[in-house]
Amino acid sequence: MRPKIALQYLLPHRLLSRVVYRATRWTWRPWKNFLIRRIVAGYDVDMSQAADANPLSFAHFNAFFTRALKAGARPLDPDPLSLVSPADGRISQAGIIEDGAIFQAKGRRYTVAELLAGDDAAVPYRHGRFITIYLSPRDYHRVHMPLDGDLLSTRHVPGRLFSVAPFAVDGIPRLFARNERLVCHFQGEHGPFAVILVGAMLVSSISTVWDGLVIPPYAKGIVDRDARTRDIHLRRGEELGRFNMGSTVIVLVPDGRMELEPGLTAHMPVQMGQRLGQQYRANP
Repeated sequence: MRPKIALQYLLPHRLLSRVVYRATRWTWRPWKNFLIRRIVAGYDVDMSQAADANPLSFAHFNAFFTRALKAGARPLDPDPLSLVSPADGRISQAGIIEDGAIFQAKGRRYTVAELLAGDDAAVPYRHGRFITIYLSPRDYHRVHMPLDGDLLSTRHVPGRLFSVAPFAVDGIPRLFARNERLVCHFQGEHGPFAVILVGAMLVSSISTVWDGLVIPPYAKGIVDRDARTRDIHLRRGEELGRFNMGSTVIVLVPDGRMELEPGLTAHMPVQMGQRLGQQYRANP
């Protein structure tokens, strides 16, 4: 095992994430400006499309990190049946779910049932399609709806907080099914779909537009929330939630509902609103 991977198993994931959570919300100007300047310079962050283009105007680092974009900065694909990218980032992997198994990297796989923490929830996706998108520190960190949908339920699944950077995805078995995550189940016009927000070391804070801050607190056991009586309908391209730092988002659609765009390859850059797939119309 490479030292960089071995260190992932030894580090105190939640303690480090709690420290970073507080540090990124400290409003002391010299501190927050130092952090913001480091990220802007180190990752060549493009502020020209931000609603507020001055990176030092934000109250704290997390406000900068979850900044809004200018209106129209991310136009949606015009086809109402297209599945659009839920976030800016890079394709980690995308393709066919083979007998309930999702390809992670370099021969590594994990199951849909592990990811969703439930056998019954995994049934519709046994031979479906998946898209995994990695958000780096330079990216826009709000997550949007890939399709129109009604929120059915959420499941907060406890777990580790391994890094989701490419080196960790390549080296840690079943990483996305082991990390703390929020599973969001939706019903669309042409069938169900799921959006999974995966936490990671130093970046394990997740918010949704319907419940606000969800992680932290970290879960000690699975936390299910039924949303069917809440009448939460979100249209394709509307904000779903955000990573208060960066991480990974995974979209699942059932078999027979979607064909992915050709040429979706690992490490390919994508932007929110970009067409990544095409829905089939529901059978009459």
